[in-house]
Amino acid sequence: MSNSSSLNEFLLLAFADTRELQLLHFSLFLGIYLAALLGNGLIITAVACDHRLHTPMYFFLLNLSLLDLGTISLTVPKSMVNSLWDTRAISYLGCAAQVFFFFFLFSTEFYLLTVMAYDRYVAICRPLHYGTIMGSRACVKMAAAAWASGFLNAVLHTANTFTIPLCQGNVVDQLFGEIPQILKLSCSDAYLREVGLSAVSLFLGFVCFVFIVLSYVQIFTVVLRMPSEQGRHKAFSMCLPHLAVVSLFISTVMFAYLKPPSLSSPALDLLLSVLYSLVPPTLNPLLYSMRNKELKDALKKLVQWVHCQHQ
Repeated sequence: MSNSSSLNEFLLLAFADTRELQLLHFSLFLGIYLAALLGNGLIITAVACDHRLHTPMYFFLLNLSLLDLGTISLTVPKSMVNSLWDTRAISYLGCAAQVFFFFFLFSTEFYLLTVMAYDRYVAICRPLHYGTIMGSRACVKMAAAAWASGFLNAVLHTANTFTIPLCQGNVVDQLFGEIPQILKLSCSDAYLREVGLSAVSLFLGFVCFVFIVLSYVQIFTVVLRMPSEQGRHKAFSMCLPHLAVVSLFISTVMFAYLKPPSLSSPALDLLLSVLYSLVPPTLNPLLYSMRNKELKDALKKLVQWVHCQHQ
């Protein structure tokens, strides 16, 4: 194929080549998808309906659950359909849309996790000023800034990627449309523009990472000085779920994108794409509700209300 204008579709990497394994893939992904929908859906509903959870921490958690729902809905259903119908095809526009929304949701999630780290820092290190600093208007502005930054990031990367001439075929060695795999189809050195743009995004991501680390250094310094064991336990209960989510998110993405080229192979890339696109959205609700009594109580009330409605 001479250039990207002649491409009508891309061919994604097949998860399995036998009918039995394709059906197993469909069933497994369906189970994971339903678990993610249930977990994130329950958190969104509980936070929206329970007035006691109308606080900055749960407002940001609601945003995180929306992002997780979007991320897993973007990749898993298409992969399931492809396995069920024994096809690998995705349209050119469909691939571009998948790349855009995946980059948008993933970037926004990392920016939001940074904002959530700041929220935890203010709550523990500056509790007397928490109500002033984290007012409703400030929270909305911070969440909006995270979404807007992710959107701008996605527009720049997607527009740049899909204006690069592609002349190395149309086979994308990945479960879904992804920029690094599409760049492998580019001609000559045209991809260097994207490399420069990626360097800027990596720098911003590194700044966010350093901010999160410094926030938690300050948080743990304050928590370990608390005289009350009950106070320390409450502070850790507030922070550990967010820290676990951040660790899961960063570790899976770093391992996928920063691994040595010598370790790269279609099978490993496929496994890693499953790891960072499916695991965080599925486990985040569990990580947040495991040690959170307020959220557990709200979820119990929600389940009881639903049960009563069906009796």
